[in-house]
Amino acid sequence: MRLPQREYYTVHEVATRWGCTIADIAGWSSKGRLDIVTGIPPVTCGGDIIAGEVVVSAFDILPMFRRCGTGPQSAFVRRVRANGSTDWSLITDPAAGVEVSIADLLITGQQVQKFEDDHELMRRIAGGAGSTSPYDWDGMMSALIVRVHEKGLPATQAELIADMQAWFAEQSDDGQFPDERSVRRRISAVWKTLSQLRKSA
Repeated sequence: MRLPQREYYTVHEVATRWGCTIADIAGWSSKGRLDIVTGIPPVTCGGDIIAGEVVVSAFDILPMFRRCGTGPQSAFVRRVRANGSTDWSLITDPAAGVEVSIADLLITGQQVQKFEDDHELMRRIAGGAGSTSPYDWDGMMSALIVRVHEKGLPATQAELIADMQAWFAEQSDDGQFPDERSVRRRISAVWKTLSQLRKSA
């Protein structure tokens, strides 16, 4: 049985994954390319009670994202955006706002995948000359072609990745399969091309 795709990544995990800094992530977030979320206890925003997953504005707590790494590890946020809302809500109680930690600032797995797809980040395959892999990647590409030929292109890249992981598990004596990222970076170019062809059809 396979684990589901990850739902959240910390901003530090994403920075490491993409080879950038958290300052870059703050900048992209400020321009609407992705949302930074966290979880908060119930707070009062005027006449509303907001709790759980909320979007925070990176520029409201910008010192935490200093490129030099000297920023504070926590800060108070005075406004949040409730999950599914397009409007920001000012926290009125507690008056000081809610303290959040840099370790608790997250990006959803769905947005991480979309950002990687949009910018082809997974095309940069790790490993230098002479590196070896325990997985049959050429065989996977053949299986991918057969899958698309017989069943068509799935609705999402995540579904195709899961199918390829299932193929690896079936070929393995112990049910092992490569992680999501390894599969994604090898099929992202094919996925993009096939998706464009589907849109133009």
